Amino acid sequence: MSKNFLTAFVIGIGVIAIAVTATLYLNRGARIGLTGQILKVRTAPLDENSSVAVLDFRIHNPASKAFVVRTVTVAMDDPDGKQYDGATVSETDAKRLFEFIPLLGQKFNETLVMRDKIAPDATEDRMVAVRFEAPEARIDARKRFVLKIEDVDGPVTEIPEK
Repeated sequence: MSKNFLTAFVIGIGVIAIAVTATLYLNRGARIGLTGQILKVRTAPLDENSSVAVLDFRIHNPASKAFVVRTVTVAMDDPDGKQYDGATVSETDAKRLFEFIPLLGQKFNETLVMRDKIAPDATEDRMVAVRFEAPEARIDARKRFVLKIEDVDGPVTEIPEK
């Protein structure tokens, strides 16, 4: 190998490395999606065959574009491996739940609802109330909850309870 070829090869590899690094850096906020964690779960019976669960959670939007909520759903995994989908409660009904069911405690955060926007690089504390057709004992014996938040553009974020 000649010295000129080796020099040109090293310069070429350097230019390619700079181009790849620049491309990755410029696209760092292009991924739409949320990260987060469920902070607190509160449950209460509504009657002998149905219960409500209130999930307080923190979400972060790492993208450079706002995340616009299309749907918010919660599923419960029981110890047997079955998954139950809950019926999400509206903000108005959630306020009533906290008024009439003192066992739930205080309402700390706003409900994450359809068309809410999570600003780019923002972190927010929100909540969701969900009704399950199951007694409170089954909900308390759960394996975990999985919070699913769908963006209007299609991406779905799943945040499992730890």
